[in-house]
Amino acid sequence: MPLPIPLISSTLYHLYKVWCRTLRFEEIGREKLDELWDAGTPMVTCLWHDELFPLMHVRRNLQIIAVVSQSSDGEILAQVLEKLGLLTSRGSSSRGGVKALLRVARTMKKSHYLGCITVDGPRGPRHVAKEGAVFLAHRSNAKMVPIRIGMSNSYVFQKAWDKFQVPLPFSKIKIVFGEPYDLAEGELGNEYLENERLRLEDKLKALL
Repeated sequence: MPLPIPLISSTLYHLYKVWCRTLRFEEIGREKLDELWDAGTPMVTCLWHDELFPLMHVRRNLQIIAVVSQSSDGEILAQVLEKLGLLTSRGSSSRGGVKALLRVARTMKKSHYLGCITVDGPRGPRHVAKEGAVFLAHRSNAKMVPIRIGMSNSYVFQKAWDKFQVPLPFSKIKIVFGEPYDLAEGELGNEYLENERLRLEDKLKALL
């Protein structure tokens, strides 16, 4: 009999907290994000799916709402994130994605929350940005903030579509916050989404 999801998520939450205490963090460019946060500026943080693991340990006073897939693995992740103090909106490119993004946009507008999206998730292709973050930023009039995370020593799940990385204990974690930027002016059509998607992808690849 498989273990119940609440038990799995609770175990992973406690393990995550202990694991992250062994890591050494360096944050580059964080002050720009914090200044905009303190000023009440809407933002959407964008990162690759495989680099997600260490990020939530350094959120500090940021109130974050994240898009999480509707799969069973997504349910576990959502419960862990919620235990860490985040809000989640469930959906993916194949199921409920637009509704999930609209929920995030409403939450960002009504409350002071920062949107967070793994832009190549939930199923890839790896390191190819999808349009969700652009759609969300356009709907919420938010700045885009690309983020990259480097790990000095990590275990890589080679068979996973994203080659997900888990930093080994006592690794050094470098989190690079890119320059926040505004989307181009324009209507949210297919050409616009494609141009801004490629722009985001280029910015992410240039950070590390």
